[in-house]
Parts: sequence; C-alpha cells; structure tokens
Amino acid sequence: MRTLLALLLATSAASAAPVRTFRVDYFHTGNATEERFSLDRLVLEPLPWPGNPSRPVDETNLGKYLFEVRDSATNRLLYSRGFASIYGEWETTSEAKEVHRTFHESLRFPAPEKPVQVLLKKRDARNAFREIWSLAVDPKDMFVDPSAPASPGPLLPLLQSGPPAEKVDLLILGDGYTAQERPKFEKDARRLVDILFTFSPFKERKADFNVWGLVPAAAESGISRPSTGIHRRSPVGATYDAFGSERYVLTFDNRAFRDTAAFAPYDFVEILVNGNTYGGGGIFGLYGTVASDSLWSPYIFVHEFGHHFAGLADEYYTSDSAYLPAEDRPEPWEKNVTALKDPAQLKWKALLSPATPLPTPWSKEAYETHARDIQQRRRQIRAERRPESEMDALFTRQRDWEEKFLSSQKHSGKVGAFEGAMYEARGYYRPQVDCVMFTRDRVPFCGVCQHALTEVIELYAGKPAKSGASSP
Repeated sequence: MRTLLALLLATSAASAAPVRTFRVDYFHTGNATEERFSLDRLVLEPLPWPGNPSRPVDETNLGKYLFEVRDSATNRLLYSRGFASIYGEWETTSEAKEVHRTFHESLRFPAPEKPVQVLLKKRDARNAFREIWSLAVDPKDMFVDPSAPASPGPLLPLLQSGPPAEKVDLLILGDGYTAQERPKFEKDARRLVDILFTFSPFKERKADFNVWGLVPAAAESGISRPSTGIHRRSPVGATYDAFGSERYVLTFDNRAFRDTAAFAPYDFVEILVNGNTYGGGGIFGLYGTVASDSLWSPYIFVHEFGHHFAGLADEYYTSDSAYLPAEDRPEPWEKNVTALKDPAQLKWKALLSPATPLPTPWSKEAYETHARDIQQRRRQIRAERRPESEMDALFTRQRDWEEKFLSSQKHSGKVGAFEGAMYEARGYYRPQVDCVMFTRDRVPFCGVCQHALTEVIELYAGKPAKSGASSP
C-alpha cells in the first residue's frame, strides 16, 4: 500500500494535500416513459482522485448520459464525463413498459473546494444532451461522509507504469472467490490482462496503463445463477441472468460495488467472477464483467471491455436480445455503428477504405442461415441443461465456420458499411465484415473500434486538451 500511496501523491507534491475522490450516490427510478432521481448520500472515498488533472472535460461525445460539475458561483465547467447505465439499458426492455424499477447509481469526480452544481444530462431523440436532474453539492456539508468502509483486502499491483494521474487505471475486481481462492484470482486476473494487451490499440499503449487487483473474500465459491436455482451472496453481488438473459452478468448492488472499488485508484473496472459458465457484460463507464473459467473468457473479457471502455456497440444481430428494437432506427451515439441515413455523412468517413461501396455488399443471407441453425442448437442445449462442454463445442464449430466464411468475403479487411448490427438485421451497419464486437472469431478490433478506443486512452493518459477546463 505504501507504493500505491507514493504513486498517488507523486503528482500532488506541490499541493498541501491531495484532492480526494468525491462521490454522489443516487437512486434512478422510472419506466419506459418517465424517470426520476433522488439523492442517497454524498461520499468522500478513502483514496485521492486518480484522474488526469489536465483532462477534466470529456469531449469524446460518448454515452447515453453526461454529467457536469460546475462552480456554483461562476458556472464554470470543472469536470464532465459521458457514461451509460443499467437503467439506460433496462428502460429499453419489455419489462419497463409494464413496471417501475429503481437502480442505484454513482457519479465520481475530484472533490471540489467550494459549492458546485452537478448536472445530469441525457440524449434526446436528436442525440443532443438535455438536462434531466440537477443537484447542489456543498463539500463542507455535514452530511458528506468521509468514513471508510471495511477494507476488502490488500491491493494487488498487476501492472504499474506510473502515477495514476498520468495513466489509465484499470481495476480487476474479483467476485465469488473465497479467501482460499485468492491465488486463483491472481492467476485468472494476470492471464486475462496479458490477453488484453495483445489487442491493438492496448498493445501499443500498454505503458499508458496501470492495472490493479482487488478480491474481497466470499463466504462460498461462485456467484448467483437464478435460472438454475443457484443464489449466492457474493461480496460484489454479481449474478447471471440479468434482464432474463442467461449469459448476461451484472451486479445490481452498486453500493457494494462502489465501496469495494474505492480501495483502488480506478478509471475503469472489470469484474472477474469465479465461474465456468459462458457469461459477461459491459456498460460504458460503469464496469465490464467476465466469467473467469469459461473457455471463452479471453474473448468475452476483450469484447465486454470494448463496451465498458469506449462505449462500443454490439455489432452482432442474430443472437437473442432482451432489448426491444428501435421503432425509427435513430443514429446511434456509439462510434462503431450507424443507421447510414446519409452515406455522404458516414461517421467514420475518414477511415473508409478507398473505392469501397456504401452500403458494402457481403453474403449476408448465407451467414444468417448458419446463425439461425446455431441459435436453435444453443437453445436446445440450455433447455436440456446439458454440460457446458457441449455449448463450448458448438461455439467452437461456429467460430471455425465464421472465420473461414467472413475472411473469404470480397471486402474482408476493408472499412465500409456492412448491414447488420445492434441486434438488427436491417437498418444498422457496422464498419467491417468482422471484428471483436461482431463475432467470437480470432480477429482484432476493426479500424473504427481501434480509433474510438484510442480516443478514450487519450482522455485519461493524453496531454492537456486545447479547451481544457480548470480542475475543481
């Protein structure tokens, strides 16, 4: 811990005291047509703020939501970040049309010295951010809680490249590991981190990252999987079957998640769950998840990290989804998918391969025929509760067929606009015929995805932005 504190304080040597991390915890309640917000608590986390003081303002234009911190006296913008949320996904499900639900969420930023106004904004139908909630925050309020929760255990340095304020800080957070399984967690975490840095652009920018590990001891091994009658009270609360999707892993216990993660300097979090059933998830700016012992954990880790790190959209469209299709196919905010309403204004026009037609032709019908057969076999395996090894074998056969099929396409390796993305067979397009965000194939992130990932790396480890605002 002494080494960590030295790193945290390294860029604050000129200050009398390092800036703490401030957190607003709140409740997000509503349904498919309305939403409300209410304050839960104001928290000073135990560690100093790990973020880049020279890049406080987010200009990536990512996220379904955006929050701003403004000086109350001058209205000067001090900090901002785009993000997505579990609520933002849930409101697009069929359940949201029938019931109200409440989700716990958090906003983290450098602790201000003076009163600030925290503004929460959401994209409207035209993709413009509109204010939906505002909260006055006085850092000297007697209800700001500076107490530290119980420590989840020692912090494990997995990759140390420099002071957190100058690096992208990634936390690997274990869930469902008993005290005796701590060595297993460390082995799992190191294996997956090593795999992440074989993918561009992470490979080339490895020196811009710190990676930390935390694993609170679980009372019993594993996490909940309600569809099979398994329920666990794991420390972080991760569970399969989120939104009724058997492979979707999330935690809905945001307070436990935040109080645990607060013992590490982090910008991004990957929750590593102790289990062998295929599963994972990723929400931009919140966290990613992956089941450590699944045969497909390397792919899932990297794919879901793409969601969490840069808001990359799912490019696949033949799998079952809990989300309802968009009625008017609006232009997505995600940078790797488009509705292509005006090819001349293609969002990745600068990366388009020369002489590539728009839309870009590919053997879509043959691909879909094969995918439907795989989905039918997949549902049968799950319905009959057959061994996970049978699902792995099915996915392996699917991967081998898709790699050969997609690599043989005329425009393979080219950046264009290939129809089929975001769970929709028609109306949405992806940049390349294959990508980490499209299949489980052994392929890299496409050129557009790599560009988006690099932009986020720059936000956290880059040099000062030209229009950068002052820190709180």
